[in-house]
Order: sequence, then structure tokens, then C-alpha cells
Amino acid sequence: MSKAASAPDLLMPKATAVWMIDNTALTFEQIADFTSLHAIEVQALADEEVGVGIVGRDPVANGELEQSELDKANADNSYMMKHKKRNKDMPTVKARAKGPKYTPVSKRGDKPDAISWILKHHPEISDAQIVRLVGTTKPTINAVRDRTHANSANIRPRHPADLGLCTYAELEKASDKGLRAQGKDPEAVKAQKKAEMEAEAAQLAEEAREEAAGTDKFGGFDFSNFMNSGSGSTGTNE
Repeated sequence: MSKAASAPDLLMPKATAVWMIDNTALTFEQIADFTSLHAIEVQALADEEVGVGIVGRDPVANGELEQSELDKANADNSYMMKHKKRNKDMPTVKARAKGPKYTPVSKRGDKPDAISWILKHHPEISDAQIVRLVGTTKPTINAVRDRTHANSANIRPRHPADLGLCTYAELEKASDKGLRAQGKDPEAVKAQKKAEMEAEAAQLAEEAREEAAGTDKFGGFDFSNFMNSGSGSTGTNE
């Protein structure tokens, strides 16, 4: 029997699982152990195959889990959390917990698009950073990367800040941290990217000018030859 199974039942296990999916880096197995759900069911909640519309419930704020237990589990994927022992006669404290922001239900479907964009444009950002930026899980990131996600056919890379999942400043901070971890100077990399973008823009502008010039040269109808031909013909008839 798992630790979670021997502990008091959670008031809202699926809502608790949704909160953990959106706000922690826990594995599906850790979440399943704590909520007494099956790991496959947790994955289905993460992929929104089931439970669409369920609002997450913070087990720390509701007195069902100690923050120290959550911290241990976030740091060690093999650690299984223990339920907090509490007096059932005492009302639960509905205090707002600190930590990663909650992602509205309406935006959860945008997460794979945001993950795809980050993987494409910022490979220096680690999976752990993406988890915090987007409010997702490492298995979901791997599924998007490997194109094994249930919705892979419809995923299109979109900027996470444009989707409202993080801010531009948060994304830049994560990128800088990732570059420094690789031994690179963030400012130098930004300057290089800016120069490449300017060169690409200049090339596109030049190609557009050449295309426009070609259209002006060959796209119009030149009547001069017909006019000259007509003049010559008139002269001959005279």
C-alpha cells in the first residue's frame, strides 16, 4: 500500500492533482501517490484528455500537505510525500499560497504551443525552467519535444508571453540563466542574434525591391512597339 493510500483521503484529489500539475515539477507517479489516483489518470489530466474545467486546489493552503514535503518532492523525483496530519474538526485555512502562478483553465490548452516555441527558439532554457515559466510538467515537455503529445498534429509554436503564460522579462531572465549555464555571455548572444535578424531583414527587403523592380519592368504593357509599327504601316500606305 502506498503512503498516500494509508493517509486520510483528500477532499478533492483530482483538483489537487491539477494544482500539482500546474504549479510543481512533480512526476505523475509522485502526484498519483499523493492523490491516490492512477499515474495514467494524472497524465490524462495533464494532457486535458479528462477533467477539463477542474480548478486546482492547493493542498498546502488547505492543510493537507506541508510545504517542506512539497519542497523535498520537487527536489527528488523518487520522494513520495506524506499527508499532513490535521484535526478534521478544525476548519481548513484558505490562505493564498505563495509560489508559481496558477494558469487559468482557458489557457491550459496553449501550453504545448508555448513549450514548442521555447524549445525551438530558446534551446538553452532547461526543462526545469520551462516547468516554472509555463506551469507545465517535464513529461509534457518531453512529449512535445518527441512529438508524442496527444495533440501533436495541432501544436504550433507561439510565444508564451503573447499567450499570457509568462512575461517577456521572465522569459529573458530564464534565457540568460540558461546561456550562463552553458558558459556563454547573454549580452554577446543577444547582439549576435540582433545582427543576424537585421541581416535577414535587409536581405528580405532587397529581395522585395528586386521583385518589385521585375514587376514594374515586365508586368506593365508597353504600347511603344505597336505605336511604331502603326506609324510605319501608315507611311507605307501613303
